[in-house]
Amino acid sequence: MTTIEFSKALKWGAATASYQIEGAAHEDGRSPSIWDTFSHAPGNIKNGDHGDHACNSYHLYKEDVQHLKELGVDLYRFSISWSRVMPEGTGSLNPKGVAYYRNLIEELLNHDIEPMITLYHWDLPQVLQDKGGWENRATIDAFHEYAVAMFKEFGDQVKSWITINEPWCASFLSNYLGIHAPGKTDLQAAVDVSHHLLTAHGKAVQSFRELVPDGEIGYAPNIGWLEPFSPAAEDQDACRRGMLWQKEWFMDPVFKGTYPEELIQLFEKHNAILKIEEGDLDLISQPIDFMGINYYTGSLGRYKEDAGLFQVEEIPLDNRRTDIGWPIYADGFYKALTNLKESYGDVPIYITENGACYNHGVEDGKVNDQERIDYLKQHITSLHRAIKAGVPIKGYIVWSLLDNFEWAEGYEKRFGIIHVNFDTFERTRKESYYWYKNTVENKRFEIT
Repeated sequence: MTTIEFSKALKWGAATASYQIEGAAHEDGRSPSIWDTFSHAPGNIKNGDHGDHACNSYHLYKEDVQHLKELGVDLYRFSISWSRVMPEGTGSLNPKGVAYYRNLIEELLNHDIEPMITLYHWDLPQVLQDKGGWENRATIDAFHEYAVAMFKEFGDQVKSWITINEPWCASFLSNYLGIHAPGKTDLQAAVDVSHHLLTAHGKAVQSFRELVPDGEIGYAPNIGWLEPFSPAAEDQDACRRGMLWQKEWFMDPVFKGTYPEELIQLFEKHNAILKIEEGDLDLISQPIDFMGINYYTGSLGRYKEDAGLFQVEEIPLDNRRTDIGWPIYADGFYKALTNLKESYGDVPIYITENGACYNHGVEDGKVNDQERIDYLKQHITSLHRAIKAGVPIKGYIVWSLLDNFEWAEGYEKRFGIIHVNFDTFERTRKESYYWYKNTVENKRFEIT
């Protein structure tokens, strides 16, 4: 038996996102977001699902906080619905929307749980999409106005903030691959959106320094890991291109003040031009306090001429999959984290999302999700290895507290450590909840 033990300084948490859990889509002055529009359009979401009710956390937040309290976590990462607090995208705040988050924050603090707010977890107000959305540079200013309002409202109580969640998803997955809202398939749009998201991030950070001087702020890019299939130069190059898209395109501007030239040229060959205005890179590259990392999967990568824009074919290491079909590659987590340190130095890191989709149901009042426990053990062991290798990890946040609306997958795919009945909204703690609770309490777990 092997013991994996962590420092008492490491923070433990759980995460959710507003559109995935809140519901109450038409209540108390909330206006539609792009996800309301996208999910109600036929054919976009499995089974025609949408987030109108989700987990009903808008009404059940006190129950959810009680689950967090008994879980024993240090922090709770959640996002604010922009269209709930600022229904027109800019201008006046919605008092009832602000009150919901104020009540949630106070409930967390009353139970000694640190709030960590994500400002943008993909639910852009539809009124702004109608004006061009993130393709329109005016949305940078709209986001800044929204961010400043939130810093002023909650910065006295909330000291940990994330600007943008997974900008790769919000740009390329949503505007080039068309899988997420707003569902476009336009490379130029995706390139524009990616740059505008990062510029909005930088502008928000600039104001945060003035408004919450005792706080910490970062962003949360998602990253996988592509391991070259062979030493052949073409496989090495293919993996590098794939990782440039995931990693360097969204990290080099923040930490180095430049975009990777190889990708700029590749996009130009496909008639997509990176358009940078004076001062953008200075905004984007100002210092942040931490980076959040969302990691779920990885694979081997092999050159293949017709394998998409980057000519890289992803090959799973073996037949293991989570129930969403993603390969399990815990060693890739270690490799990704140590590579980040090599690339960008000692930037503090929160693991802002890591978890697994397994679709177990409730049997005799219990949910036996041993596969999720095994996944978490493997990945948290890789986290431990990264810490021992000198990667400055500040905290680990499991995704997700609750089963929820899993974007284009609807309600079929379950990532929670708490099972949710989407008809009754009953919560049932899974065996993974109890395993994670034990790990958080003891700062250790055993591998047999």
